[in-house]
Amino acid sequence: METTSDITFSNRFDHLLARWGYKRSRHRIEPGLYSLGHPNADTPVFVTANYTLSFDALRASLKGTNAYILVLDTKGINVWCAAGKGTFGTEELVHRITVENLAEVVNHRRLILPQLGASGVSPHEVRKRSGFRVEYGPIRARDLPAYMLNGAQPHMRKVSFGLRERLAVIPVDLVHAIPPLLLVAVILFFLLGITASAAAVAATLAGIVLFPVALPFLPMRAFSAKGFLLGGLAALPFALAAFFSNFESHILPSIGWALAFLLTMPAVTAFLALSFTGSTTFTSKTGVKREIFRFVPIMAYSFGGGILLVLLLIATSLLGGAR
Repeated sequence: METTSDITFSNRFDHLLARWGYKRSRHRIEPGLYSLGHPNADTPVFVTANYTLSFDALRASLKGTNAYILVLDTKGINVWCAAGKGTFGTEELVHRITVENLAEVVNHRRLILPQLGASGVSPHEVRKRSGFRVEYGPIRARDLPAYMLNGAQPHMRKVSFGLRERLAVIPVDLVHAIPPLLLVAVILFFLLGITASAAAVAATLAGIVLFPVALPFLPMRAFSAKGFLLGGLAALPFALAAFFSNFESHILPSIGWALAFLLTMPAVTAFLALSFTGSTTFTSKTGVKREIFRFVPIMAYSFGGGILLVLLLIATSLLGGAR
């Protein structure tokens, strides 16, 4: 198969749809061996995922270069996530080398893989089973031309997670959250009123939009703990409004509703914040597992306690009205 380094309007539109999570599993290309330019038996072989954004980033960075691109079947998942799931891994790499008869296509035995795929690939197993040596290129595809000339420089091995990268992860989660959020907001509006509905929206947006923006500025290390803090700040205006709205005549119900906001909203924000552990390389699999086992029960108890309190307050109100 052949490809070029040209990124068309159609490609860019596909990227936009992928960023916003539209038909997420369909942004893929056919796995296999692609020729870029006019490769020969001594041409370098680059390995990537069959996710369109990964493939397009690689081929666009190799403009004017003759190369082979070996595309693994990662089920339309990017390199980093696929490495964690195992689809960008030793088995698929060895399988693809065999299927494409790569040993007969090139004279050398060198494969250049993206560094973020390292967690899924065992280089010594690949060499033992295929004869090909794995070499890890730079973090960013755009650094490949410099890498090919001068090798890996220190800055090529470092991953940034600045504001631009953090903003890029918002759209997919936001699109997935909107339908259930609207449903919950409408139900809460008719059951409990506008305040409860707005609280659900605020807790969700705090976890999906505000959290990645404020991530570096929130204290504590665990994402869940950061989420609880941010959720607490989001819940505070609702809690204060509930407390002071009927402070003089209904102090106990006021405290109850304030406490309900403080229990439910931070739990929702923390749960959503936890999902961002998969968006940055400064978290680890073992660390995320520890965080899940440590904080998810707290989220469940907090949210469950808040819901029970709401039910109790509703029941109290109904009984009071009946009298």
